[in-house]
Amino acid sequence: MAQVKGLKCRECGRPYPAEPLHVCEFCFGPLEVDYDYDALRGTLTRKAIEAGPPSIWRYKALLPIEGEPVVGKHCGMTPLVRAKNLARALGMREVYVKNDTVSHPTFSFKDRVVAVAVTKAVEFGFKVVACASTGNLANSVAAHAAEGGLRSFVFVPSDLEQGKVLGTLIYNPKLVAVDGNYDEVNRLCSEIADKYGWAFVNINIRPYYAEGSKTFGYEIAEQLGWRAPQHIVVPAAGGSLVTKILKGLKEFDRLGLLNGGCATRMHVAQAEGCGPIVTAIKANSEIIKPVKPKTIAKSLAIGNPADGYYAYKVVKESGGHGEHATDEEIVEGMKLLASTEGIFSETAGGVTIAAAKRLIEQGRIPRDESLVLCITGNGLKTQEAVASSLKVRLHIKPTLRAFDEAMVSHGIDVTSRTMD
Repeated sequence: MAQVKGLKCRECGRPYPAEPLHVCEFCFGPLEVDYDYDALRGTLTRKAIEAGPPSIWRYKALLPIEGEPVVGKHCGMTPLVRAKNLARALGMREVYVKNDTVSHPTFSFKDRVVAVAVTKAVEFGFKVVACASTGNLANSVAAHAAEGGLRSFVFVPSDLEQGKVLGTLIYNPKLVAVDGNYDEVNRLCSEIADKYGWAFVNINIRPYYAEGSKTFGYEIAEQLGWRAPQHIVVPAAGGSLVTKILKGLKEFDRLGLLNGGCATRMHVAQAEGCGPIVTAIKANSEIIKPVKPKTIAKSLAIGNPADGYYAYKVVKESGGHGEHATDEEIVEGMKLLASTEGIFSETAGGVTIAAAKRLIEQGRIPRDESLVLCITGNGLKTQEAVASSLKVRLHIKPTLRAFDEAMVSHGIDVTSRTMD
């Protein structure tokens, strides 16, 4: 692991060894992985990356593990879709969808961070991995723990969508439903982590876990022909993903891997019922005021985001912005993405589409510039959100006459062979 120098505090810069630590003991700032970029310059080339496996591990030199990955060997390299139909609907020239609805194995971007976190936990010698989760992380921790032969404890709010509960239980973890929102669950997990010494991927293993999100940005750049887009819209819960996508792009730029440098504007999308980061962005305030979540976008329902301040800084420094989405707009965003590009996203994807639509209409994302929309989870996990707005409207007897009569009564023209 020669490329990793250790950990460092994001606030005071104090160095720490590469151990299961996450908080600076001097200023209480969060720790992050510190790399030796000079050692990588010239040795990590496009050719070397392209020769790697078709997974996140093609970027192993920029990930904080020592040996070979022990889980998630097929994670990553999800499609970057040129979304021409969606672009027309949004009035944009160049739109791409980074589609982590098909991420292996649990259909969300959390597979990226958990593959790194569990591999690191094994390297540290942990036998139990755990997490506090709004759903997707629970799925992924349970799955990767099963693959790695580890015990797992997963803590979730008791009102979580059943699709995500079942998608966790199938891997046979110890699932604990807590009467409270995510922030209350997370506080409990911090106490449990201190008492039992387990590897909580988003607590004591967080500096390593968070690095997995950089692969989302690495893939965007590589799939665009080694260039950075002009705009990226990212859904935010805890706020880490937007910071790590830009970190990944800047690392590529620093190592001379990008054509044209990195001038990407990062935009944050949050639900109106839980959008403290976007509220701060709109108010030009570094203070992230906690809120009590009330939204159908449960995967984004973190009222006190751990990386909210850093997400705010990334957006402001990159020249981006943020927007909220109402519950109604979230549903319409999910339906728009599905009907234009055939991608069924969870509610977080609906937030991304709806917020992007607002940002485009405001002129914050010019219509002639390139835009990547981050779709981070699969809609099969949150079917409840759209169920009431989707109905079977044609119900007929099994005869041609019944079909023809139904077409006439519903005003559907079937006479054209091209079905324009």
